[in-house]
Amino acid sequence: MTEPLTQDAETYFGRASVPRAFLVIHIDDDAPDASSRVVELPRDTDVTFGRSRGATIHVDTEKVSRLHAKVRRTGDGIEVEDLGSRNGTRVNGELIKGARRLASGDEISIGPIHAVVGLSSGLRTRSPVADAAATEARLAAEVDRSVRYRRPLTLALLRITDPTGGDAADIAVTAIARALRPMDLIGEDAGDDYLVLLPELERASGAAAIARLPELVREARATVRSAVACAPDDGTTVEALVGRLRAALRTGASPDAAALPAVEAQAVVVDPAMRRVYTLVDRIADTAMTVLILGETGVGKELVTEAIHKRSSRRERPLIKLNCAALPETLLESELFGYERGAFTGADRRKIGFFEAADGGTLFLDEIGEIPLPLQAKLLRVLERKVVTRVGGTTEVPTDARVIAATHRDLDAEVRAGRFRQDLMYRIGGFTIAVPPLRDRPDEILPLAEHFAKVAAAEQGRPAPAFAPDAREALTGYAWPGNVRELRNAIERALVLCGDAIHTTDLPDRLGDESQRVRPITPTSDVRGQLAEVERSAIVAALDAESQNQTRAARRLGLSRRALIYKMEKYGLKAPPKQAGS
Repeated sequence: MTEPLTQDAETYFGRASVPRAFLVIHIDDDAPDASSRVVELPRDTDVTFGRSRGATIHVDTEKVSRLHAKVRRTGDGIEVEDLGSRNGTRVNGELIKGARRLASGDEISIGPIHAVVGLSSGLRTRSPVADAAATEARLAAEVDRSVRYRRPLTLALLRITDPTGGDAADIAVTAIARALRPMDLIGEDAGDDYLVLLPELERASGAAAIARLPELVREARATVRSAVACAPDDGTTVEALVGRLRAALRTGASPDAAALPAVEAQAVVVDPAMRRVYTLVDRIADTAMTVLILGETGVGKELVTEAIHKRSSRRERPLIKLNCAALPETLLESELFGYERGAFTGADRRKIGFFEAADGGTLFLDEIGEIPLPLQAKLLRVLERKVVTRVGGTTEVPTDARVIAATHRDLDAEVRAGRFRQDLMYRIGGFTIAVPPLRDRPDEILPLAEHFAKVAAAEQGRPAPAFAPDAREALTGYAWPGNVRELRNAIERALVLCGDAIHTTDLPDRLGDESQRVRPITPTSDVRGQLAEVERSAIVAALDAESQNQTRAARRLGLSRRALIYKMEKYGLKAPPKQAGS
């Protein structure tokens, strides 16, 4: 049984009185020694992992060698060393050889063992707030860990402002950073927005912890607004989770992520390939056929589903959506088919499943390729017989739900690998629609960007900004591996930073990565460098005009002080040293 790490929200924001290093250990639930616990890292002492009874972390499985690896703390340094194991040791997913230096938040994977390095405030890096690049990398790693190992992760988006234009916001951010647990992270998002990552905290504990933040920074006199989501329940990708948070923060919605509003669902159809998709939608919408929608993550498969439902005779009945990747097998079965009272511990009443809730309407099963094999057989039976049997029950309940399934996986390859039933693939693929990735429909990039900017600006009560020529070129030349979802989040981020127009400097830096471009920037049309020089000159002029006072210079430029500091570091502008007695 998994042991809870902590139950009290006070503990999550407690501060260590002495420098401390430790490992947060989680052993997969299907392993013989499944558990979660904290193991201290005293100086000059080895913490060993292995199948041997003498190992500090012992797991009796063939995936782990007798003495597999060790972690050792010497002074303020921590290293992990693979001891010649058969299956290897990984750090943040990368296979290592020999010893590897570790930092706070690094994850060690040894068979079913996952250990996250934690460092107390005495061992923190010089800046307690991570920059945007480090935040993105850590966020991606934590969301991947949450989805892969079904571990809770609370995410919060904070907007921290100082109504007086002083230093209160910076003081508040630093106070929050120093109050977080060692495994937590606060990092820059855009402008006055900051992302907070709280690994291993479920929704209730995470929300309680975030709710205490205004109290922690009361003396700083800063204003804190927040939105909270929990992975994997509220999303299984970075884009989906951050999109929810930004939408909630813009609209002032409840921080309960289950109720967060989505960006206005509206299909922008310009590219010929997408016109063909919606022609197929018109043809099959008012039939009873099961539909399989294929496409990469974030291409808009859910919008296609909504279009099918709205154009069918079932449009007055419910459209129920379920992300199959966000739930473990036991919970997924009860969500799909419902359960009877007393079916399992905690089942104190009957609950109807998604099939019954969608009766007469449409049931959208997103990421159907993630459904485990045992459950696939039960799903096939329901699709063929049109009846469900609730968990713990014997009565067959008729259902008339039209099923639309979606996946980013190659189901043919999954069938060959034995991970997906061939008969189920044929059953759900009565009619298949393939949605092309955004990079293959470039004519829609700018219309979609303008649409997202218009929606986000309306929610903020401001006019929609225009797109400068350099921003248009950056948007249309980028490969968009995250597709429409990534584009939406990039535009929402840009609206936090931009003025009357969006420039490349307001867009994520990765849009300038040549390895992610489908069309290289030509020297004659590349104005990124020129714009950067103009921005650098403007910052220098503002600092000179305000006698190097960063707060007043930021106000003159229309930036937050932290955003100004970020840009100063970006352009190599160091603040002058303070004079003695100043």
